[in-house]
Amino acid sequence: MTHSHVTAVEDDEPELLRDQFRQLLRYRAIIGAGIGIGLLGGVWFGMSNADTYVATSQVVLRAPVNDPFNPSISQDKTLNMGSERQTALSSSVAGQAAKKLGWTGTIGKLQKDLQVTNPPQSQVLQFTYTADTPQAAADRANAVTSAYLDLRKKQWTDLRATLLAGQQKQLDEVAKKHDQKTKELDRMPDGAARDAEYGVKTNLLNRINELDARISQLKSLDMSPGTVIRVATAPGYSDGPGLPMSLGLGALVGVALGLLAAWVRLVFDPAPRSAGDVARAVRAPVLGTLPRGATDVLLADDHIDARVAEEYRSVAFRLAYDQRFADRRRLLVVAPRGDNEAAVAVASHLAASFAETGKDVLLIEADLRAPTLAGRLRAHAAAAPRWSSPVEGEESGWPGRRQLSVDAGESGSFGLVPGERVRNVARALTAPRVSRLIAEADSPNSTVVVLAPPVLNYADALALVDRVDGVLIVCDPRGVHRTDLQRIRELIAGAGGTVLGAVVHTPGRRRRAAKQQQTGRRGTGVGRGGRPAPAPEPPEAEEFAAEPEQILLGDGSDTVALRSLRAEDLRAGDIRAGDR
Repeated sequence: MTHSHVTAVEDDEPELLRDQFRQLLRYRAIIGAGIGIGLLGGVWFGMSNADTYVATSQVVLRAPVNDPFNPSISQDKTLNMGSERQTALSSSVAGQAAKKLGWTGTIGKLQKDLQVTNPPQSQVLQFTYTADTPQAAADRANAVTSAYLDLRKKQWTDLRATLLAGQQKQLDEVAKKHDQKTKELDRMPDGAARDAEYGVKTNLLNRINELDARISQLKSLDMSPGTVIRVATAPGYSDGPGLPMSLGLGALVGVALGLLAAWVRLVFDPAPRSAGDVARAVRAPVLGTLPRGATDVLLADDHIDARVAEEYRSVAFRLAYDQRFADRRRLLVVAPRGDNEAAVAVASHLAASFAETGKDVLLIEADLRAPTLAGRLRAHAAAAPRWSSPVEGEESGWPGRRQLSVDAGESGSFGLVPGERVRNVARALTAPRVSRLIAEADSPNSTVVVLAPPVLNYADALALVDRVDGVLIVCDPRGVHRTDLQRIRELIAGAGGTVLGAVVHTPGRRRRAAKQQQTGRRGTGVGRGGRPAPAPEPPEAEEFAAEPEQILLGDGSDTVALRSLRAEDLRAGDIRAGDR
């Protein structure tokens, strides 16, 4: 027997997380596909990086200075490492490196495998080159490094030459003025005017000395842009992680990808994927989870697996100990929509389970649109009940003046009021005779189980909720949406009823095959002249289920069954309705 008494928990976050994780594991195909994709990606990554070699060189940059030991000069303020990195990645450097290497391809292809980085808080540029062979990686890294240093040296040298040319031009002009002023002073007599011109000559001489000092300083600069502190050498092993590591990483990424895809599928899946989802949708406990194929037959004795009968008994006991049901002993069994076979099986099994506990059970088939129970259960005629007595002015109709008794094997027997096709279903379900029939549950030790059509297909169940206020929902989680269950709960609550719980099931192979066959017939069922083919007949009765004859009140066929009673039976009140 499966233990599946799941209650609707609203605020238990750990339980919700565990339930969601269990639901994710239901999408094993999606998770497996994610793992497969990750493994394929790992194989591709490992194979593509199997022949990949990386060589690295490093350069310490410096700005041209005339005194490198001067502590007042800060190199980090004279160098912009971001600009230097962009220069190292420029096409000018790549062009110079291509000439050194004798490169025959395009400059862009040479630049594609080059990386230049700057470690933080340093004036170091690191040149990293990736190639298919170790020697090619080392040669290209050294070539790019040398091309960068040559370019920076040329830039600094060109800048110094420009500055020297400007300073020399100024010096020549000032020297020319100084020579002219010297000649003028030689021709002038002594006096105040000569003294003033002599001051101008002195200023020109000071300017010449200043320009000479600048030119000397520029010529003394060390124009080396930097020093190579690491020369690229041919690596002895490939840079890839290897095939085993790639497979491991691919598996981890695949698991994450599969779980993400399963979570997305779960979020957008309208169907409840667990008993917890059903309980939260109907705001009532899940009283039982039936084994696969538990709804294929109508009585527990017909099942080969004993777990099925035990599960139905556990549902009946949970209902019996529910105070809301124990006070009224009226149960309305419904399905959400579509096929009503599962609800039929659950209603008949629960009636047999209640009968096994000693209850006087009456099963009412309120499905007046497609009644089938009379021909599918081991039913035989029984004495006419009190509720079938004619009332003055009352019209004939359903329920008729007959009651059947169903043999449930070792569970005992229970009464059955079979459904009949009527013209006006709503009028038949709201007739006073039906109210008196349902009122049989008010008798001591009596229980009434009512089977109604699917709630979302017809409103028949809602017409009975005011008299049978305890509702049991039978659903297949994979065949119903959460919004359908929520709507059923709202409809039942609006009609004055209470959802006592739900029973979830999984159709067996025979039921699924029957559904597919019916779907195929509906898809191709077209009669002559384009008219739709007639609806399929209800399933044929089993060989032991002959249609019982109708017994009318007072026709001489009534029988009375006698039994001997013991004193302890009288004291315990164990007198069944059929023995009165």
